[in-house]
Amino acid sequence: MKEVEPEGYSPLTLAYIGDSIYDLIIKTKVISEGNKQVKKLHQETSSMVQASAQSEMMRALQPLLTEEEHAVYRRGRNAKSVSPAKNQSLTDYRRATGFEALMGWLYLKREWKRMADLIKIGLDHLSECEEEKKQEK
Repeated sequence: MKEVEPEGYSPLTLAYIGDSIYDLIIKTKVISEGNKQVKKLHQETSSMVQASAQSEMMRALQPLLTEEEHAVYRRGRNAKSVSPAKNQSLTDYRRATGFEALMGWLYLKREWKRMADLIKIGLDHLSECEEEKKQEK
């Protein structure tokens, strides 16, 4: 495969790469928590990879991004996609596309520690949101 600078890819291509990488990271995380039925694995994975979850993660991550990272996120968020959001708001879908573009860009830049750190912060934020919802009930 010919090596191309991450900046040479379109924002939607970066998002395509980022979606795959993030999905693999989440599946690895879920599986590392112990052996479960495939249906349960899928449910746990889906709750973290859907657009609304990625969008919520970006709310926590945006203040932590460098200027360059924020520019990549904005390019992804503002990219015109041909596929409509499936059962997600357009805002969540676009914010999630920005998140995925950022993950793809960090992966191609080989900034794996930074990518892992941002994902951990985002997942911790999702856990806090989930706890708040439980306490409201």
